[in-house]
Amino acid sequence: MPEREMPLPTVLDARGRTFGEEERAAVLRVLDSTVLCSAFGSEARSLEAEMSGMYSRAHTVACSSGTAALHLAVAAAGVGPGDEVVTTPISDFGTVAPVLAQGARVVFADVRAEDGNLDPAAVEAAVTPRTKAVIAVHLFGGAADIDALRAVCDRHGLVLIEDCAQAWLGEDAGGRLLGTVGDIACFSLQQYKHITAGDGGLTLTDDPALARHMRLFMDKGWDRAEGRIHREPGLNYRMPELVAAVARAQLTKVADVVRVRRERAEQLAAAIAGIPGVEMPTHRAGHAWWVVPLLVDDNARWAKKLQAAGIPALPGYLERPLYANPALPGYPPGLCPRAERLIDRTLLVLQWNEGYSEDDVDRIAHALADGEDR
Repeated sequence: MPEREMPLPTVLDARGRTFGEEERAAVLRVLDSTVLCSAFGSEARSLEAEMSGMYSRAHTVACSSGTAALHLAVAAAGVGPGDEVVTTPISDFGTVAPVLAQGARVVFADVRAEDGNLDPAAVEAAVTPRTKAVIAVHLFGGAADIDALRAVCDRHGLVLIEDCAQAWLGEDAGGRLLGTVGDIACFSLQQYKHITAGDGGLTLTDDPALARHMRLFMDKGWDRAEGRIHREPGLNYRMPELVAAVARAQLTKVADVVRVRRERAEQLAAAIAGIPGVEMPTHRAGHAWWVVPLLVDDNARWAKKLQAAGIPALPGYLERPLYANPALPGYPPGLCPRAERLIDRTLLVLQWNEGYSEDDVDRIAHALADGEDR
């Protein structure tokens, strides 16, 4: 097969990941120590300190997955039976699973048509006396309107949780790191994220009380400094030392990962400017480019054309909004019309990673240009 037709690198093969000798050495370091549980080792605690330093937040708690990180955050926010949490219908199920696990109700607010992030006005309209928190997802690595969402939460006394699973080192329009405005920020180390340890999660906060709740919830409510006393309910969400060691090595590489993704995204934006029916995000400064979202006139048609050219493309990102899943009964169709239109018609997602070369991006741009004809 000619080089130009080789499959694009993915995060499931070596060309699309950044593993090297650093990760191998980290794994061997832990194995040689014979301490693989983070309750007794140093890797997870070191990862927490390094993450706090990167984001200039006072406290980090490492845990077993991005979903677990959100569960820590929701539990620390005091969410329980009868409470409500407002969030987006365009996200991974891990955003809402912790709310359901706490016996609370998910309230879905509609999104902005231009980028799929939460519409702050829709969030405000969804707030009731039972609302306890808002989970803002920085979708695809692009910034939600975090200042407006912060203002909504402050007006109503709500906890603001930033879901940064797709937004490593993403920035808002003012250049602030995403994950530094909310009361709690949550990150994922799952296989498809910018950096990975297979799975793993991190929560960040400046509030010592929230940090303590999250640390207790992560380790069965057990403050190990005072003996075997379970101060409050919790689960075993500990991050294994092997995962933490790999994550530490990956953390040193995330800045370059995001830099290359940004460079390739700007190359694509320049190459496809002017193609009718295809739009890149207009607000690209600070975007982390977990994937490249495009706005198109018919996402199913465009996806079919790109897939035929060997370009991974996904119409709508999700097959349905979260509230249309059988696990979430009771939500009517049409609840969030802008989200539904994005999924059904206008949103097209291109897989993206730092393994893409300039030639790979040119190939994608040519496929988009060829796909323009009707």
